[in-house]
Amino acid sequence: MRPILTLLFALLWLFSQGQSAPPTINELQERLARLGPHPRLLASDKDLPRMQEQLGDPLRQKLHQDILTECDKLLSLPPVERIQIGRRLLDKSRECLRRVFQLSYAFRMTGDKKYFLRAEKELLAVSAFSDWNPSHFLDVAEMTLAVAIGYDWLYQELSPASRSQLKSALLDKGINPSLDAKNNSFLKATNNWNQVCNAGMAFGVLAIAEDEPELAATILQRAVATVPVSIAVYQPDGAYPEGYGYWEYGTSFNVLLVDALEKALGTDFGLGKLPGFMPTAGFLQNMIAPSFLVHNWGDCGLRASLSPATFWFASKLRDPSLLWMEKQLFQQPAANFTRNRIIPALLIWAADVDLEKVTPPASNMWVGQGPSPVGLMRTSWTDENALFVGVKAGSAAVNHAHMDAGSFVLDGLGERWAMDFGMQDYHSLESKGIALWGRSQDSQRWQVFRYNNMAHNTLTIDGQLHQVTGHAAIDEWSDQEDNLFTVSDLSKVFEGQARHVKRGVAIRNRSEVLIRDEVEAPQEKSITVRWNLVTPAKVQVLDGKTVQLSQNGKTVFLTFDTNAGIQIKTWSTASPNDYDAPNPNSTMVGFETIIPAGASRHFNTVFGKRSGSNIPVKPLAEWKRGL
Repeated sequence: MRPILTLLFALLWLFSQGQSAPPTINELQERLARLGPHPRLLASDKDLPRMQEQLGDPLRQKLHQDILTECDKLLSLPPVERIQIGRRLLDKSRECLRRVFQLSYAFRMTGDKKYFLRAEKELLAVSAFSDWNPSHFLDVAEMTLAVAIGYDWLYQELSPASRSQLKSALLDKGINPSLDAKNNSFLKATNNWNQVCNAGMAFGVLAIAEDEPELAATILQRAVATVPVSIAVYQPDGAYPEGYGYWEYGTSFNVLLVDALEKALGTDFGLGKLPGFMPTAGFLQNMIAPSFLVHNWGDCGLRASLSPATFWFASKLRDPSLLWMEKQLFQQPAANFTRNRIIPALLIWAADVDLEKVTPPASNMWVGQGPSPVGLMRTSWTDENALFVGVKAGSAAVNHAHMDAGSFVLDGLGERWAMDFGMQDYHSLESKGIALWGRSQDSQRWQVFRYNNMAHNTLTIDGQLHQVTGHAAIDEWSDQEDNLFTVSDLSKVFEGQARHVKRGVAIRNRSEVLIRDEVEAPQEKSITVRWNLVTPAKVQVLDGKTVQLSQNGKTVFLTFDTNAGIQIKTWSTASPNDYDAPNPNSTMVGFETIIPAGASRHFNTVFGKRSGSNIPVKPLAEWKRGL
């Protein structure tokens, strides 16, 4: 009864959100009865001539050759082994997916049987594992997807014995464990777990559907019913709550699912058209700075990577400009993209995209609301020295979030000046007993140096943590080219600490960045406000209002202007805790000030190539009428 109850829960949720009901079991069985032959996942044999024709394009040809070169290296490597790291087998599942996807692609595109034999060896090895670690079901999902692709793409060459072994593994170690309630909490998740696990299970049953039609219909109905729970968080604008890195994870697997359903069954049952999903390609594109560093808030890495899913969005939306940053990543001569475990999908999804028609986006500003609102602005898409600012609002209560409401990153002159530390390796914390995943106010998570507000480019009041349940939106913004800005009311994030807190961030006159903070102390007590900026630059305090930042032969200035008395300070980024990661080549700089009880103060900070600014700064309430 438990799987049925889970499905009923999902159906009730869908109806509450105004979504149409998922397909019936009968409809799914009818569609499954019309399934085409193997291979049927992502690319049939009918798709290969078009893909091979497209290899005349130099960029596609380079990627194709990179995959073949990588596969040649894999030929002599032993298959992955079942070696678990802490609670995860995930790195082995991901490596299996990377190998099988690329080796299967190489075999289908070249016909060279050496790639088939090596892929089969990998598949048989993982199918002989004792299990795929269902206690951490992401591991199962990615392994299931890997074996499903191998089974489907190599089906005609696999011996009956190999097919039988792989099918049994898909059932016993992949799909059937997902029917156990202790393993399928992902069905209710609003995060990447839902997307990844449902995609893995759907691929598994689509691969073996002719032998297990009833099971396939059940699993596919469950996926179509429950994936909308995770797609709902893209509303209203496409901003993905878990940040750049987890966009690449969750959204890519969501796209794999939608594409597999469309091509195998003739429809995605409306999943791709759910509110917020298609606009999310703009979120990813705008998160990448001219330096190809990303706005890496939350549990995220720093560097942009080539995204196969973005090619799917560009094709579906018929908008080549979505690939402006991707094409530049694609063109990097020394880059090798074969560490991306789904990279062959790019060559599938890019088949209908004319890379010669890729043009810069029309707007220098992108704003998204939702659980983790962001404002992303730049002075140019074509100048590598352009100013870029990414502003983060939101809440620490979101999955993978940090206490970073009001924080920002800032690039200019080809360098990052205001940075975010991003994530710390999970196992490095879990192995030392840190309860990393709690999100209550007193959770141990907030004792990790990189995760609390003291190590972000935001405000701290009286040395206290931000309020976990507090949320901030992008309340006002402008996309006028000479005055790009966002304004956020952060008061809920500082509830109980200050009466009102607002922050505005602007690119002014295409030449400087302005941060304005307006803070009102409680009536009953004075407060100490800390303004913080984390930078990789060398810091020199020049006087009581000016800081010089220098790196790689380039120099910029921070100039503070306020109606409060401030004391400019620097803070170390080294933590006394043995569980915290080191943070070399970084400094925190800013100021502290005391605001008397009931008083209001404003703080203007100007970032630019020269010190000082003679242009007055208006109150935030007037920014909408022009800076």
